[in-house]
Amino acid sequence: MQKSLDVKIKRIFADQNCRDFILADAKDADMAFGLAAPGKNAGETSYRTLDQYREQIRLIIEQGLVDIVLMSASTSEILTVEEHRFDNSPITPAIRANDTTDIWLAGAEGVYGQEPSRCFRTATLDDTRLRNDISCRRNGTDLGLYSITFNNIVEYDREALTAYKEFRQEAELKGFRHFLEVFSPNIAGLNCPKDIPAFVNNHIVRTLAGVTSKERPVFLKIPYYGPAAMEALARYDSRLIVGILGGSEGTAFDAFQMLADAKKYGARVALYGRKINHSEHQLTFIKYLRLVADDDIYPQEAVYAYHSELTKLRIKPHRTLDDDLCRSEFKSNY
Repeated sequence: MQKSLDVKIKRIFADQNCRDFILADAKDADMAFGLAAPGKNAGETSYRTLDQYREQIRLIIEQGLVDIVLMSASTSEILTVEEHRFDNSPITPAIRANDTTDIWLAGAEGVYGQEPSRCFRTATLDDTRLRNDISCRRNGTDLGLYSITFNNIVEYDREALTAYKEFRQEAELKGFRHFLEVFSPNIAGLNCPKDIPAFVNNHIVRTLAGVTSKERPVFLKIPYYGPAAMEALARYDSRLIVGILGGSEGTAFDAFQMLADAKKYGARVALYGRKINHSEHQLTFIKYLRLVADDDIYPQEAVYAYHSELTKLRIKPHRTLDDDLCRSEFKSNY
């Protein structure tokens, strides 16, 4: 089965004016949030189980509207290899290839996010790469997310870049592709840049300037800092595909409008995690993300249509329609 990700990347490189847009669902929350990762159903006090979380992923794969599903290596092993869920799907499976300390968010007692991000990688590429011999394939994907956080502290940033260099070299040898996630600095203080969007943009292009094509990321995943920062990065290098991360939970209008704005100013990818996972009905929410991404509906119209379908499904929305048409999330990506 031809993968929509590969088709779209080829078209984007062939025609910078094409309107193709890559949509990804981040279902790797178990690498960050522990027992809370699967989220809650509306009106329930306990979290979903990991089995329920994976069942939702199966439904999303069957729906076929996203281009990538990002998972933990353990979930990918079950769905990709044992169950062959992606064999006849246009969706590309991907795994989180590293888990730096700033995403160690399991439980209320953790304080790791209050310290500068440190490098760590649980998954190993021998377990995650797509092998030519299907009989010995482990979790059957050749694509992974690698994340890095710059904090403007030379000791930690040098460590992060060294670890990224080692990962790239290993990935190139083993035929493993990656997309690069760059977070905002995770700590405040004297070293925190005054202009975070410019700081992140400049570090991205400086970092990749020394990386040749075989080791370069397939695309970027960064916070959406607004039109000026997105446009500056997207126009800098025509061989660099820029994408956004969804950030924390917000209104439906937050999700749809941020995607439309990012695309308007040069983004080609959106990877949404909590916005999808915390929605009232994930398949319907994804349906309208796809329509917005493909220029088939305006964000405000998508909110109206989404609520209409929730009514038909007899699902109570988290917010009133008026509240869901408001924007509340934009500032939280800084």
